[in-house]
Amino acid sequence: MDWQRLLFEFLGTGLMILFGVGVHSDEVLVKTKYRGSGHIFAITTWAFGISVVLWIFGGVCINPAMALTQAILGLLPWSMFVPVAIADLLGAFVGALIVWVMYADHFKASADEVDPIAVRNIFSTNPNCRNLPRNYFVEALATTIFLTAILAVDKNPNFTVQLPIAVGLIVWAVGMGLGGTTGFAMNQARDLGPRLAYQVLPIKNKADNDWAYGLIVPGTAPFVGAIAAALFLRYVLPLGL
Repeated sequence: MDWQRLLFEFLGTGLMILFGVGVHSDEVLVKTKYRGSGHIFAITTWAFGISVVLWIFGGVCINPAMALTQAILGLLPWSMFVPVAIADLLGAFVGALIVWVMYADHFKASADEVDPIAVRNIFSTNPNCRNLPRNYFVEALATTIFLTAILAVDKNPNFTVQLPIAVGLIVWAVGMGLGGTTGFAMNQARDLGPRLAYQVLPIKNKADNDWAYGLIVPGTAPFVGAIAAALFLRYVLPLGL
């Protein structure tokens, strides 16, 4: 087993969450420097943060759905799929814990002022209009486009753009265009790791963690998108995958 790869998956996913959950903390909690900066600020930070992760750690998945697509296409050994997924989930959980340590004073100051749902949504994705079949479709479709685009750039010899830059742009575009209904998890680690952190952290006035949504939509829809992306890449795009 490639222990360095698993370490990089753990660290890379943790760093991604540090940027992502960190920017939501900035935007939502009271007395932060950037409170109320809005969704463009948040999505841009997610995008640039993932670029930074890839510059540091190289071709990591930081996403169990990406790991599944790569395994189907023969780009990742099947024996590594479950270990990579676990490393990603653990990294996301620890990353969210670190964000809470960083912003603990702000969480405390926000306890009686900020809507508990908004505090919960710092950590996890949730739809404003709850319609599970439609939410599921959106997450599966967004994941399909997201993973297809990344691997199309990576495997197409005609593209010379740096992959971290390309991935950042893809995250930004997908987030802006397809993220408004569900918050665009597209990644079990991104949602379930921080959701679990919210469950165990000593945050006052917690809202219900909505595991029924988390386990169904961000928990499984990205795998559907991963399979669709793999099939599209193998049988539609002329990339030889």
